[in-house]
This record gives sequence, structure tokens and C-alpha cells, in this order.
Amino acid sequence: MLHNLKKIAKRRLYLVLIFPCLIWSNNYKEQPKDAQNDSLKKPKNIILLIGDGMGLSQVSSIYFDPNYTPNFNRFHTIGLITVSSASELITDSAAAATSFASGEKTYNGAIGVNIDQEPLVTIVDLASDKQMKTGIISTSSITHATPACFYAHVEKRRMQDEIATFLPVSDIDFFAGGGTDFFNNRKDERNLTEEFVQNGFTIDTTLVEDYSKLKDSTKYGFLMAPNGMKSMIDGRGDFLPTSSALAIEYLSKSKDGFFLMIEGSQIDWGGHGNDGEYIKSEMLDFDQTIGKVLDFAKQDGNTLVIVTADHETGGYTLTSNGSNYNEILPSFSTTGHSATLIPVFAYGPGEEIFSGIYENTEIFHKMKLLLE
Repeated sequence: MLHNLKKIAKRRLYLVLIFPCLIWSNNYKEQPKDAQNDSLKKPKNIILLIGDGMGLSQVSSIYFDPNYTPNFNRFHTIGLITVSSASELITDSAAAATSFASGEKTYNGAIGVNIDQEPLVTIVDLASDKQMKTGIISTSSITHATPACFYAHVEKRRMQDEIATFLPVSDIDFFAGGGTDFFNNRKDERNLTEEFVQNGFTIDTTLVEDYSKLKDSTKYGFLMAPNGMKSMIDGRGDFLPTSSALAIEYLSKSKDGFFLMIEGSQIDWGGHGNDGEYIKSEMLDFDQTIGKVLDFAKQDGNTLVIVTADHETGGYTLTSNGSNYNEILPSFSTTGHSATLIPVFAYGPGEEIFSGIYENTEIFHKMKLLLE
């Protein structure tokens, strides 16, 4: 009996000591320290770069060329995110991109909708409400899962014809990627190119190289392929860094700032194909794009750059060639996605709130905080 009373007393003492801590912990979650920090410097512009399928091994793959210095070295604030969706432990691009774009977990395959298939407010909506200009760039079709989540709201990612109908009437001011077939070669014979023009867009199939030709009062769309774009190995060239520089030149003319999402889509495709050379070539292209973006951010001084990924693809690792530890070979455990934590790199005003380990939905909430 005495022994049991002592145990109860100890338990009560534990609860007395721990209960205030639990209250503090819950209050901390409801009112993050970041939100209470009036001294937090906020950026005028936010550029979010998403390396689709990019885990730490994918990033590591470009570190073994003695003649190349990765632009990832320029980041000093680094974090990690967990990326499970609301329906699965292993996410797909649609659920993950919806988390980035809208700050809410949803089911695999969902484009800009919650688990009840209701439309979600996006970071593009919030930026546009503040009169900021907005843009999206992708090396896949512009109607593919990741870019689509920033402007469309449909039940399933494969509904690309329906996704396409959202873009002409969206708040997007600049886009570049593949996907002409979803706009002017449709099963319903609807010509969305005409609808783009009606809504103030100039649509082109080649990138403008003279930045001075871009007018502030016009929206711009560049559709560069029938569906997804070529891989780097197959000759895509400098589309991603060039279109990113073009977008920044155009969007930065806004006195109210801008939000830009840039996706290196085909890192993921290399992972699905268990192709190490494909991954490395796409990673180098993505890294060079990061370099262009960081150059602008450094010169501008008022731009936040965030680099992350929706998930890792391929269970990719860098292994030795047998007992030869001086030769690295790509190794894969799956042709699908994996559940590994994903890195986050940040540079610029507000970068400090992106360190630590947190859910992928916090990317949205942290960006939202910085826009308030």
C-alpha cells in the first residue's frame, strides 16, 4: 500500500511539473515564436525551387566532379522536412506540391484540393492579393502535378485537360514549360490559346532573349513542347536557367514584389528509370539554375530563395564499385518514391525560420508568415 501511495505521489508530482510544459508546448505550436518575432526581416520577393524527386543522394551526386563547385555550397541555412501525405506514408508529387502551395496535407493524386476535394487557397492567391506578380516554370508539362498545384483545383492529377483550363484565368503572370497538347490539341477541340489571349497573355513557343521586349502590362506564357520537355541528355539545353532569368527580369519589375516557383521536374524521371546519369545531368541543370537565382538574390538583397523537393525517387544511393572505394556507382532500391526526409535550403531575408525539422506543410506557412 505504502509503495503504491509513493508511486501515486511521484506521478502527481510529475504531472505538476510537466503540465505547465505541455501548455507552453501547445501554445508554442499555436503561436510560433517566428510569429512573435517583430524583428524578423521579411523579403519583398520569394523564389521557391523544387527539385522533383531530389533527396540528399541526388544532391550529393554533383559533388564528385573536381572541376565543378555546386551552388548548394552557397546556402548556410539548412533544414529537413517530412513528406508523408494524408493518405499514404509515401507521398506523390501532387499531394506534396499541394502541401507546399496551400499548407494542408491531402491524398495522393490531389491537385490543390483537401481530403474532401474542396479547393484550397494557394500561396499564389495570397501573393496576388498583395498585388505581387507570380510565375511558375517547369521542365515537365506546365499541367503536370507540381506546377498544377499552384493554380488548379482538380480531384486527380491525371486530369490534365481539366487542369489546363485553370491556367488562362489564373493569377499567374508568367509561365514556361511543356504542354501545348493540353491547350490546343484537346479531345474537346477547345482552343485554350485563344482564352489566354482574351485574358491578357502573350503565348509563344520560343523563349524571348531580349528582356526589354517584355511589357509590364502583359502576361507571358511559353509552351515549349507538346507534353513534357526533352531531358538534358536528349538536348533540352539551357531552358531552365534561361527561363528562370527571364521570369525574374520580368517579375522583378513589379513594385510590390513577386513569387516564383521553379521546378526541376526530371530529376524524378531519372529516379523512376533508375538512371544515375539522367539524375546527375538534371541535377547539374537544376544547380546551375539555383546559381542564377542566388546571383539575383545576392544583388537584390530583398529576395528569399528556398530550395527543396517534394520527395525522393528511386531509393538512390551512391555506392562503391565493389571493394574500390574510389569509384562511385549509382544504386537504387525502388523504381518508385521513398519515405526519406527531404532537405530544405534557404537564403535571404527570413531564411532563419527554415532551419530545423518540420512537416512539408510548414513551407507554405513560413512563406505566408513572411508575406504578412
